[in-house]
Amino acid sequence: MIKIKGLENMEQFGEILTKHLSAGDIILLNGDLGAGKTTLSQFIGKALGVKRNINSPTFNIIKSYQGETLKLHHMDCYRLEDSEEDLGFDEYFEDKAITLIEWSQFITEFLPPEHLIINIKTVSPTERDIEIKAVGQHYLKIKEAVEHEMLVD
Repeated sequence: MIKIKGLENMEQFGEILTKHLSAGDIILLNGDLGAGKTTLSQFIGKALGVKRNINSPTFNIIKSYQGETLKLHHMDCYRLEDSEEDLGFDEYFEDKAITLIEWSQFITEFLPPEHLIINIKTVSPTERDIEIKAVGQHYLKIKEAVEHEMLVD
């Protein structure tokens, strides 16, 4: 478990995570409303060198941004809860970009078999607990590197 105490600590986590990501990586961001999924997405975008403001893509579902060397796809699948609609997810997943997915539980049938899961739990207004789960060897290496740098016991 990674303990996050404030926005600076969340930004540090986003920077450490981002430096271990590579083109084509898929990250599922899970947590209740207001847990910090979009905030973490903003910090990942900043670490990638995205200049545009990253906000929740709730009404667009998918927004894409250009970073210094990699693209970033940010998906918010909340509105797809009762939908069977495939919005061409494969095109995004196969793109050489970092893909962040909020509310991924609503599109599980479209997700690639391997990905990184980041569960964010609200502890207090300024504190979060983050749990990282890896599905696949590539993501296990990312998980171990990030936890090591964040000094997780």
